[in-house]
Amino acid sequence: MKKDRMPKGKPDKILSTRNYKVGYKVQVRLVDGKPYGSKDIKVKQAFTPEGKYIGTPKMANLLVNKKGITPELASKTDNVCSIGKSTDGKWYGWSHRAICGFKPGSVVRKGDCVAEERAFRPGFKAKTPADAKRMAKAFADSVG
Repeated sequence: MKKDRMPKGKPDKILSTRNYKVGYKVQVRLVDGKPYGSKDIKVKQAFTPEGKYIGTPKMANLLVNKKGITPELASKTDNVCSIGKSTDGKWYGWSHRAICGFKPGSVVRKGDCVAEERAFRPGFKAKTPADAKRMAKAFADSVG
């Protein structure tokens, strides 16, 4: 995932927090609108219990509730969760545009996002969960 490129203003003010038992929280925040030339903006944002940004509440519901994914950062330098392991054993990679799951046995085909980014050659077959996780990271990076 790309690093945050939003202009810096005053820190967000948290107006409320709702914790969901399934493993995420939604905060209503007041975001400084001054860098955008507007008034302060009220937004709803979803975070992991540890405070890592997931995205919209709708995205968090899809990932955690519907797909059983535990979102995590793809790397220490990221600030948005873009990969995670699901209860079905697959590693998923996503962005706001697409989501895809990988497991041992997953094969890269010509035209796949992970192949176009030259991360994996067509015909590569994931042999281990670590391979599947690498494929999920490559997918998330390609659609981010």
